[in-house]
Amino acid sequence: MTIAPSGPAVTREAATRIPTPNGEFQLVLYSGSADNKEHLALVIGDVSGKDDVLMRIHSECFTGDVLGSLRCDCGEQLERSMQEISAAGRGVILYLRQEGRGIGLLEKLRAYNLQDLGHDTVDANLMLGHAADSRDYTVAAQMLEDLGVRSVQVLTNNPLKISALQELGINVVRRVPIEIDPSPDNLSYLRTKASRMSHMLAFGPVAPVLPASNGNGSSNGQHAHHNGNRNGNGKSNGNGKGNGHGSTEPMTMMPMTIKKFTRPAVTISYAQSVDGSIAGEQGEQITISGKQSMKMTHRLRAGHDAILVGIGTALADDPRLTVRLVAGSDPHPIIVDSHLRLQPDASVFTAGHHKPWIITTADHDPERRAALEAAGAQVVPVGATEDGRVDFGAMLDLLGSRGISSLMVEGGAGIIRGFLDAQLVDQLVITVSPQLIGGTRVLGEQATAGAVTYPKITGVHYQRLGDDMILYGRPVWETS
Repeated sequence: MTIAPSGPAVTREAATRIPTPNGEFQLVLYSGSADNKEHLALVIGDVSGKDDVLMRIHSECFTGDVLGSLRCDCGEQLERSMQEISAAGRGVILYLRQEGRGIGLLEKLRAYNLQDLGHDTVDANLMLGHAADSRDYTVAAQMLEDLGVRSVQVLTNNPLKISALQELGINVVRRVPIEIDPSPDNLSYLRTKASRMSHMLAFGPVAPVLPASNGNGSSNGQHAHHNGNRNGNGKSNGNGKGNGHGSTEPMTMMPMTIKKFTRPAVTISYAQSVDGSIAGEQGEQITISGKQSMKMTHRLRAGHDAILVGIGTALADDPRLTVRLVAGSDPHPIIVDSHLRLQPDASVFTAGHHKPWIITTADHDPERRAALEAAGAQVVPVGATEDGRVDFGAMLDLLGSRGISSLMVEGGAGIIRGFLDAQLVDQLVITVSPQLIGGTRVLGEQATAGAVTYPKITGVHYQRLGDDMILYGRPVWETS
């Protein structure tokens, strides 16, 4: 590994053993950097001469790392990094003295005051005469060279860290995401990092604020995070699941503002009984979700640019696809209808502020198209699969070109299976109701013939709403 010459080399001054709840680390202190600051490396295992070393560059954050401030996600990222590196058995956290993205603690506190007046984190820095991000990573490259690391996997959501390391001669083999559940206090901050600083965030649910224990078994913790951050009593449980028992309000969802390449980020949301049924045996509509779960679903709708169902659901349920149970904007309704079977008097034409887009194939009836367009729909042909169905990948590319960055998919079963088969799902929100129905299931005998292996669900987060349990997670497909 060759480091581009830039400033004086760092000097290893001392190293000592640091036992922590996440394992025993070596803490190494470096001096002599161009910024005249002391920087630290937390090391676990033998990293000298090793490839693919799991590594994080963590900029000092007194408010987050020490005080546990919820204005940012820094403290939780540091904790998560220690957990993941300890679990890997080998890795490095470079703790750089770059408070406030390099502007120092005093200026960061002043920036916080500007943020409280309504300015985002980038504008606050600019108003104080600083760059949006004043950090330099030369010292990080020098520390890695001293530690003898040959190549790294970087725990980060910030692509600029990766490009900076590569420009300094570091062999970065891959990025490992380290996304923390947003809270109401850092929601705006995280949105700004994604929209204005290119951070790669595919947002999950906003962590609910849980009430104090009332003596009946409710949680007394502040947040129910995934990946082992907190359980109901505020302590780490290490099992990747927050329980959320104390929350009596539906969990709001954060709009996924980062596109996956050219397509929208896709959330699949549906309700099922404990035996996996989403409808009656003949596909007839059955009320599955409770009132609180339905309210959560409408909040989820309000957090997405568009909402999609298949023609089977449109014909069977005549859904309105609007936001009614909470305050919020209606998503744009989309119907997948290969043969234009939707009726021009369907509720979706008159229920909301948007006329539906009907996604079909080139092989459709022009008279039916004319009737639907006369009712106000936009009929949009896209490519077809070999069996004549709408090509979901082509459809998502089209939606991305129309400015749709987040899409909520509500069903039916064939549509959900199609998105899963095509591996075009970014987030799952599944409501499980304590009912036994014995009806139509999302997966099972009706699964698409020749379908690829279905994904594992990771980053799992649970919330109880009334009698229902809501599961949030992200699908991960095994690669061969």
